[in-house]
Amino acid sequence: MENIFGVNRYIEKPSRSFWMFVWDALQDLTLIILMVCAAISVVVGLATEGWPKGMYDGLGIILSILLVVVVTAVSDYKQSLQFKALDAEKKKIFIQVTRDGYRQKVSIYDLVVGDVVHLSIGDQVPADGLFISGYSFLIDESSLSGESEPVYISEEKPFLLAGTKVQDGSAKMLVISVGMRTEWGRLMETLSQGGEDETPLQVKLNGVATIIGKIGLAFATLTFLVLLVRFLIDKAVSVGLLTWHPDDALTILNYFAIAVTIIVVAVPEGLPLAVTLSLAFAMKKLMDDKALVRHLSACETMGSACCICTDKTGTLTTNHMVVDKYWICEVSKSCKGEGTADELKSLVSEKVLSILLQCIFQNTGSEVVRGKDGKNTILGSPTETAVLEFGLHLEGVDTQRQHHDCRKLKVEPFNSVKKKMSVLVSVCGGDVRAFCKGASEIILQMCDKMIDSNGNTVPLSEEKIKDIMNVINNFACEALRTLCLAFKDMDDSYDADGIPIDGYTLIAVIGIKDPVRPGVKEAVQTCIAAGITVRMVTGDNINTAKAIAKECGIFTDDGLAMEGSEFRSKSPEEMKTLIPKLQVLARSLPLDKHTLVTNLRKMFDEVVAVTGDGTNDAPALHEADIGLAMGIAGTEVAKENADVIVMDDNFSTIINVAKWGRAVYINIQKFVQFQLTVNVVALMVNFVSACITGSAPLTAVQLLWVNMIMDTLGALALATEPPNDEMMKRPPISKGQHFITRTMWKNIMGQSIYQLAVLGVLMFDGKQLLKLTGPNADAVLNTFIFNTFVFCQVFNEINSRDMEKINVFRGLFSSWIFAVVLVATAAFQVVIVEFLGAFASTVPLNWHLWLLTILIGAISMIVAVILKCIPAEKPKFSAHDTDGYEPLSGGPEMV
Repeated sequence: MENIFGVNRYIEKPSRSFWMFVWDALQDLTLIILMVCAAISVVVGLATEGWPKGMYDGLGIILSILLVVVVTAVSDYKQSLQFKALDAEKKKIFIQVTRDGYRQKVSIYDLVVGDVVHLSIGDQVPADGLFISGYSFLIDESSLSGESEPVYISEEKPFLLAGTKVQDGSAKMLVISVGMRTEWGRLMETLSQGGEDETPLQVKLNGVATIIGKIGLAFATLTFLVLLVRFLIDKAVSVGLLTWHPDDALTILNYFAIAVTIIVVAVPEGLPLAVTLSLAFAMKKLMDDKALVRHLSACETMGSACCICTDKTGTLTTNHMVVDKYWICEVSKSCKGEGTADELKSLVSEKVLSILLQCIFQNTGSEVVRGKDGKNTILGSPTETAVLEFGLHLEGVDTQRQHHDCRKLKVEPFNSVKKKMSVLVSVCGGDVRAFCKGASEIILQMCDKMIDSNGNTVPLSEEKIKDIMNVINNFACEALRTLCLAFKDMDDSYDADGIPIDGYTLIAVIGIKDPVRPGVKEAVQTCIAAGITVRMVTGDNINTAKAIAKECGIFTDDGLAMEGSEFRSKSPEEMKTLIPKLQVLARSLPLDKHTLVTNLRKMFDEVVAVTGDGTNDAPALHEADIGLAMGIAGTEVAKENADVIVMDDNFSTIINVAKWGRAVYINIQKFVQFQLTVNVVALMVNFVSACITGSAPLTAVQLLWVNMIMDTLGALALATEPPNDEMMKRPPISKGQHFITRTMWKNIMGQSIYQLAVLGVLMFDGKQLLKLTGPNADAVLNTFIFNTFVFCQVFNEINSRDMEKINVFRGLFSSWIFAVVLVATAAFQVVIVEFLGAFASTVPLNWHLWLLTILIGAISMIVAVILKCIPAEKPKFSAHDTDGYEPLSGGPEMV
C-alpha cells in the first residue's frame, strides 16, 4: 500500500549541516575584525621578521579563532540534533486501527490507505478519510478552514481531513489518503518550520550581555587609546614622529588586536549559550525521566512554580481500576472476583441481572477486541474498562448476545462537563430503552425510581435517597470512585433526536478502587518542603477526593475542600479569602480549573503549574504558566496545549520537572557569577597595565583562550550540573527576584579583588618577588601572570559550583562533563605554556613556578570560603504560610 499511495509523513525542511553552523560562528563581527588583524599581522610580520618567526603572532590568533569557531559550531550542532530528536518524540502519536481483521495500536506514520481508524474525543485525525459509523461526531476544522464552528460528520457529510480534531463523539474512519497527498500535506508544502522562541531568561541575559558588551567596548577603546598615546609619546621623545618603520605598524596593529580581543572577552556570548545548553541538557535528562518538554521556557519556568493544581485519577493514583464494591437492590457487597456472579444471582432475579448487563455492555465507551494472539483485550478508559471487566466476571452470561440482541440508536459520549454517558437502545421485541451512567450524585438526581430484587420498579422516597447517598458517601470515604447505573423504558412518544435527562430507574451504585501511586506521598512532602502548594482538582466525589488527598498528604486538618458548584458561585472577594486555604476542589468542571488557575496567577501573582488530560482541560493548560498534559490518558488536544507531556502520568515525574527547572536557573546563576569574575579581572588587568606600563600583559591569543574557557567550556561545565536534593529544600524563585543576587555580587567582587591584587603585585613587582633575571625575565613573568590568571579561573570554576555552601567538592564527579572540562582546561593550559609558546607568546616555566601558580589558584578557594562565611541578607517571605516554607515575595535585596 505504501508503494502505491505513499507514506503518512510530511516532507520536512532539511536540517542544517555542521558546516552551516561553522559559517554562522564565523559571522561574529569581532572575530571577523580579529581575522583581518591576524592577516595583516602575518603580512607585516613576514616583511619585517621573515619566515617562520613573522607568522607566529598572526597564525596564533587565526588558530585561536578557528578553535573558538569549531567548539561553538560543534556545541550548536549537537544541540540542533538533540532538539530534532525531541521534536520527533513530540510527533510520536499512536492510534487504534483495524487492519487485517484485527484491532491494533499503530504509529500514525505507519498508517496506510485502507486502514479503519477508531477516533474519539480529543484525537487528531491522522489522515484524510471517510466516515463509516459513529455517534455525535463533531470535528474542529479551524486548523484548516479557520472556521471556529465545529462540523457535524455523518453519512451524509462523510469527509474527514487530516490535522482536524475530534471535539465530541466517536467514529470509525476509512483512510483514503495519507502524507503529502492529504489536504493538510499540501498545505504543509507552503509552510516552513518555525524556530523555538527565546525563553524569558535568555531575553533577560541578552540584555545583561548587551550592557556588559558596551562596558567592554568602552574599556577596549580606552585601552587602545592609552596604548597608542603612550607609544606616540615614546616615539616622539626617542626618534620623532616623522620616522616610521614596519615594526611600528605591527606594534599599533597588535594594540588594535588586543583592544578587539578585550571586546571578544567582554562580550559574554556564553550567557545565551549557557541557557540553551542548560535547558537542552535538562530536556534530554527529563526525557529519560518520562517528561517530554515541548517548550524550552517551560523547563525554566517550572523552577519558579509555587503551586501545582493536579488531577487525581492517573496522576496521584495508579489508573489501574477495579470494581471493589457494589450496591444493588438495597444490598452492599464487596467484589469477590469470579465468585461475584454466583453472589449476585443469589441476590437478584434474572430480569435485574439482564438489565444490569445491558446497561454495562450497551452504555460503554470500551470494547472487547481479539488480538492476533487470539486473546481478548479491553480497550478504553480505565473507569470504563473496570465496569466492563465487572460485567465480564459475571459467569454464564453470553456477552456477545448482550451486544447483538440490542441496537444503539443514539449515543451521548462521556465528557468532563456532563460527567455522564447516555445511550438510547432498541432492545428485544422492538422496545426502546435509555441507559445512563456517570457521577453518582448527578445520576441519582435524574432518578425517581429504583429497581427491586424481583425486577419491579419502586418509587424513590426521600428516605431511600438519603440511604443511597449514605452508601455513596461510605464508598467515597473508603477512597472509592462511585458511579450510578440507571435505565428508562421509553414509550411511543419518545424523541428520537434526544436522550431523556430525568425519569430514570436506578439499577446499581458501583465503587471503583484506584490505589495511590507508590512514592506520591513522598513527592507531595518534597513539594511542601520546597514551598510548592499542591492542590487536587478532580471531577470525583468530594469524599473520595478528600480520602485520596489525605492519603497523599495534600489535605490537612486546616485545609479547605469544596465542590466546583460552590466554588464557582463565590465572589472575587470571597475567592481571595478561600483560595489560599483551598486544597481540594471536587466535582469540578474544566471551567472551575481555569478560574482557579486564573485567580492564582492574577490575584496572588503565583507561578502555577496545572495538569490535564481531557480536551476540555486545554483552556486551563493554556492559561497556566506551565501546562502538564498526561502522556497515557491525555488527548492529543490536551498535549498540543501543554508545555510538558508527562509520559508516565506520574506525579513524581512532575516533581522531577520542578527540580530540573530549579537546577537550570541556579546553574545559569553559577555560570554568570563565574563569567563576570573573569570579565572584571581581564578588563581591569589589561586596562590598568596599559595605562601604567604601556603594554598589555595578556596577548590577543591568550585572551582568546581565556574567552573560550569562560564562555564555551565554562557554560558546558557549570550549565550542565545535575540537580541535588538541597534544591528542593528552599523556596521557589519569585517573579520579582533579581537574577544577580547579593550573594553573587559578594562572591564576584571578593574573587575579583583577590585576583586583581595578586596579578597587580606580579605585574609591578613580580621580577623581584620571583627573583627573575636574565634576558627572558619579562617573558617568564608575563607567562607566569597568564598562567596564574588561567588557574585562578580553573579554581574559581570549582568555587562557583555552589554559591552558598562551603563544600564545593560534594558530587564533583557526579557531573562527568564538569570533571572532563576541568581536567581538559588544565591539561591544555600546560600544553599552551610548555609547547605552544611561539603562538601564545609564552615560555616554559620551571616546576617551582608551576607549584606557585597552583597554590595561588588554591588560595582563591580559601577566599571563597571566607566570602561564604560573610552572611548575606536572608530572603523575605510572603504573608501566606505554606507549612513553614513560603514562596519568596520580593526576593533578597539586591545591590
